[in-house]
Amino acid sequence: MSEQLLRELNDNLKTLVRLNAVAIVSGRSQREQIHLLSQGGFSPKQIADLIGTSPNTVSVELSRKRQERARRPK
Repeated sequence: MSEQLLRELNDNLKTLVRLNAVAIVSGRSQREQIHLLSQGGFSPKQIADLIGTSPNTVSVELSRKRQERARRPK
């Protein structure tokens, strides 16, 4: 397979992943979107790009979630 074809396939796969991710979180609160996409392996920057917010907002929300989990009794 040529380099060009591999690049095109990779770009198409990235697009499909993004479309699926957006479809999955559609209609959910921003918090839910962030947590679902994070569980799906997306980075804060990728999540921010997908849902239209800043990477800092995403990082803060993920940090809050980790703190909540740490405070819960086991």
